[in-house]
Amino acid sequence: MSWRSDVTPTLNEGDVRLRPLKASDAKAWQEVRRCNQAWLGPWDATVPDEGVRAGEVPPSFHAMTRRLRAEAREGRVLPWATEFRGRLVGQITMGGIAYGSLRSAYIGYWIDQEFAGRGVTSMGVAMATDYAFDVLRLHRMELNIRPENTSSRAVAEKVGYREEGFREKYLHINGDWRDHVTYVLFAGDVPGGVVNSLRAATRH
Repeated sequence: MSWRSDVTPTLNEGDVRLRPLKASDAKAWQEVRRCNQAWLGPWDATVPDEGVRAGEVPPSFHAMTRRLRAEAREGRVLPWATEFRGRLVGQITMGGIAYGSLRSAYIGYWIDQEFAGRGVTSMGVAMATDYAFDVLRLHRMELNIRPENTSSRAVAEKVGYREEGFREKYLHINGDWRDHVTYVLFAGDVPGGVVNSLRAATRH
């Protein structure tokens, strides 16, 4: 079983692959999350009033995928497993997909600390962004990042997103409402595509 695998594409660039999440990913996904709880916990989304303390447990794979499945059925989300050389190392999710006069979405991501800083997430975000612009025909993409998350901000800037502004107490993260910096990219901002631009930049 996969999560809207009929519409969630598999995207490839070099050693990096984005593919639909599968029920059979549960064991590998939970192991990566368990090993990276200290690394990922400070940036994990939480839900107020659910009684789970900040940093208490990694998010449940099955709870997460139930929610994603419901949203995918409505066409509001595209969830991908991130693979590097065939190994599941993270996740990228395009959410808040809106059409009509807005034509916008946001991207969220996390990665195994062992693979951070190796360009895996940057390429994954680039592929997802190109898909949003070229296939979904969206107009605006955004990344919302906590100001102190320097690694995530570096990903946004490397891919070509620009800082737009500050959102006070924007999302509930790690047990409280947290400020975020918003990065944006518009269709047409990167002639030739985001993946091609990133590939060219990494060759220099």
